Amino acid sequence: TALGFRGGARRDAVVSKAYEYEGCTIDNVGVVLLAGGTGSRMKANMPKQFLDLAGKPVLQHTLELFLSLDGITQVVLVLGKEFQESEPWKSLQADNPKLIFALPGKERQDSVLSGMQEVNKDAPVVAIHDAARPLITPNEVYKVLKDGIEHGAAVLGVPMKATVKESEDGQFVLKTIDRSRLWEVQTPQVIRPQMLLDGFKKVEELGLEVTDDVSIIEQLGLPVKLTLGEYTNLKLTTPEDMAVAEEILKSRA
Repeated sequence: TALGFRGGARRDAVVSKAYEYEGCTIDNVGVVLLAGGTGSRMKANMPKQFLDLAGKPVLQHTLELFLSLDGITQVVLVLGKEFQESEPWKSLQADNPKLIFALPGKERQDSVLSGMQEVNKDAPVVAIHDAARPLITPNEVYKVLKDGIEHGAAVLGVPMKATVKESEDGQFVLKTIDRSRLWEVQTPQVIRPQMLLDGFKKVEELGLEVTDDVSIIEQLGLPVKLTLGEYTNLKLTTPEDMAVAEEILKSRA
């Protein structure tokens, strides 16, 4: 894969207001929104990002939030070709100059790289977010963007609440893990674009598979800031998650 950025007049034409958050200027940020997954654990007749949540698709909740935020210049939606050409996504893209499509790859890291090709090369950071996390709030987004701008890489997460056991065979407990040092990471994961591309090169050279984006930065031996998020930033994975998400949205309204 050729690692780098592509240019684009359409992106350069987008003007977004900068946003001041706790002494940090958020400006010209790119977002890569991953919506190419199949969501087999949801046991539904369509990918989970298209399921109805409180009257509109899960993906639409996530997309509308990022498109509405000041300081974000582009939202690259990584979405299958057949969906790019269907509604409401086709109209949303036509109506919003911030929104750009990219095609998903075989693995998560391929989809991230595909989205990265569309990000402005002068973006201070890129935020990578799973479309199946529609309950993210503006405050959480700005918090992790600030940490990413200041430290080079940051990930939203929460201290683990569950008791965690390790097993060798899936049958018996080997030991209990000390959870005081464990965090459950979420998205957005925020990284300086060149740092992420350098990480991709290393991962490709070593033939590694990574399950999240900041793992790529860990491979470079660079620090990743943990940004305290909210337990409500659920990743919708099972039918039960949908019911919980509906209740959270109701309580916010």
